[in-house]
Order: sequence, then structure tokens, then C-alpha cells
Amino acid sequence: MPSFDIVSEIDHHEVSNAVDQANREVTNRFDFKGSGARYELAEDKITLHAQNDFQLKQMLDILQMRLAKRGVDVDCLDTGEPQTSGQAAHQEITLRQGIDRDLAKQITKRIKETKLKVQAAVQGDQVRVTGKKRDDLQQVMQMLREAKLDLPLQFTNFRD
Repeated sequence: MPSFDIVSEIDHHEVSNAVDQANREVTNRFDFKGSGARYELAEDKITLHAQNDFQLKQMLDILQMRLAKRGVDVDCLDTGEPQTSGQAAHQEITLRQGIDRDLAKQITKRIKETKLKVQAAVQGDQVRVTGKKRDDLQQVMQMLREAKLDLPLQFTNFRD
């Protein structure tokens, strides 16, 4: 019976490469010279350090551009509020991955509303969709690509 999994994952290697590229760009840019602006990557958090809010906004744009060029969807970024204290400012960005329960329920509900002969089951942080016809599964994929969800989705483990 054909099936596939709906997941939301990011490539950590590409994220670390994008952060390294962004760090190099910030150290070489004239408007950041001597400011001590930098990015720090730890697990699923990227911390931006700068002197003021304006520099943080510029750094966020640089980071998003580098992530997009490396194929990482910027919708997976959860940007926190900038924290300013004296001569220093920092901002935390959380990398979201995995499908939480609420989004999984929303996805299964959308799949059931299509009235296709497929079943959707939540399995941890992913959703497995099974059906008798390959065409039905492809219609589900297309419907989810067109749906405006707040998290980027990938379709993996397609079995015929």
C-alpha cells in the first residue's frame, strides 16, 4: 500500500555553513568594522550580537539571505525580540523543526476534508499518509503545498 511521511526538518550542516558565511560577511563589511557584531550557533538557536537594533536588523537580513541561498526555508525561523542593554544588543532566533500536535491535527483535518481515500496518522513529530492509489497521495501532496501553513513541510519516505 503506497505511503509517504510529512515532516518538517532542517539541514543543520547547511545552517552552520550559512551562519559561518554570515559571520564572515559581517566581519568584512565596512559598517560593522570594530563593532564586535557576530552570530553564535548553539543546537537549535542562533544568537545575534551587535551594538544596536539597527545592526541587528541588518544582521537578520544577512542571515536570512545566506540561509535562503543554502536551501534552508526561512519560515522555520522563530525570531525573538531584540534585547538592548547599554552598548550591546542581542537577539535569539530559534530554528523550528518537527510537526507539533496542533499542526499535525490541522494537517490530518485538511486531508480528511479532501474526501480522498487516504488515511493520515500522527506518528511523533511527523504524519504518515497511506492510500491505495498513488494519484490520491500526489493530490494530498499538492494540496499541502498550496496550503499556507506556518511551517515548511517536506515529503519523505514515499513507498509504492
